[in-house]
Amino acid sequence: ANLLNSITNIKKNGNYDLSEIFIIPKGKASALNRANDMGAALEFFMKDSICNTFKEKDLQKKKDAYKENFSYFGTQNHPPDLILKNGDAMEVKKKDGVGNSELQLNSSYPKSKIYSSSTLITQACKDCEEGWVEKDMIYSVGFVDDNNLKLLTLVYGDCYAASPEIYEKVKNKVIDGIGESIENSADTNELGRLNGIDPLKITNMRIRGMWTIQNPLSVFSDIFGYQKGESNFTLIALMKKKKYASYPEKDRKAIENDKDIKVQIVKIQEPDNPTKQTEAVLIKFDVK
Repeated sequence: ANLLNSITNIKKNGNYDLSEIFIIPKGKASALNRANDMGAALEFFMKDSICNTFKEKDLQKKKDAYKENFSYFGTQNHPPDLILKNGDAMEVKKKDGVGNSELQLNSSYPKSKIYSSSTLITQACKDCEEGWVEKDMIYSVGFVDDNNLKLLTLVYGDCYAASPEIYEKVKNKVIDGIGESIENSADTNELGRLNGIDPLKITNMRIRGMWTIQNPLSVFSDIFGYQKGESNFTLIALMKKKKYASYPEKDRKAIENDKDIKVQIVKIQEPDNPTKQTEAVLIKFDVK
């Protein structure tokens, strides 16, 4: 299972109505439920694209396919949302309508990759595969209009986000500033914590960072070439040329030999140093 297989499966499926997605319910339910929450539906859409289980209605078979292909499913407040077994990590974001609104990353800054040493991931994530150190990150952003997935962008983090030290430097400046300027600050994994700020010393204040990033459609508008209203569904994937070359040849050939899928070499700015450009692979198909 990998992103190229996922793209092939999405094209073959041909159904982009997220209200038609069946999800595995929480609790002890014994049958699949039709998704009402389009955010949850998009996440299951991505799971099914990777496992090729769009049409699978048998609950146990779907669970087995997920178990075979994923090593970790995330929680609401801790990225990533998915980790492919011995493969990449993925963060799934839904946007209402096709536009330039920012992605809400909450307390976690953008990730070029994820690392097992990170304090921002759960212990379960750290333990999901023995001995893993780092994983490439995919940002899967679905633009949804009236339950229909109109645009899906799949962008690797190293095309999009800077290295961790860029964000950590800013974060640490804020933390140090709070600690130096306020008497009753306390140690915390957040940006800051102020204890006993009232006369009775019974009220505390937590200070958290709320990170956002421009969505890929806005950042890469010049190379995506997307025109709203020209198609019923569009998929656009972007990865560095080196990453594309790392995929199995048969998976690359399946993409390249499909006459409806466009594969081209583009140049993008390096997130750490925009004065430099690097070659990347853009994959795109439209459904009219």
